Amino acid sequence: MLTVVTRGSGGHTERSQGPYTGEIWREVMHREDGITIGKNFFTPCARTNWHSHEGGQILIVESGEGFVADADGTVRIGVGDIVWTPPGVRHWHGASHQRSMLHTAISYGEVTWQEEVPVQLYELARQVGRS
Repeated sequence: MLTVVTRGSGGHTERSQGPYTGEIWREVMHREDGITIGKNFFTPCARTNWHSHEGGQILIVESGEGFVADADGTVRIGVGDIVWTPPGVRHWHGASHQRSMLHTAISYGEVTWQEEVPVQLYELARQVGRS
């Protein structure tokens, strides 16, 4: 049977108290069968801690600009970009230094949260251009 999630039926947007640096607002739109779909709004400089997803994650950037990084490096992302992070890959994502970012996240399986992204590493992201 199909499931239709209508606008606003997934809950309300609230400031997240998760493992982040900075201010992030989150609306979980759907959570079932190990799949979580949500919208995440990052204020400038806000970012997740390092983490991984058991089954991987898709990010769809809807507005603003930000970064996504793994052990291989950092990529600047913007409106329309789609990011696939494979299962178990340690990564972080967040807004750029001067712009906020809104993305839809589709996460598969459990999330394993790790340590904060060091300020020095985040500051290096300023040097990353658009791919």
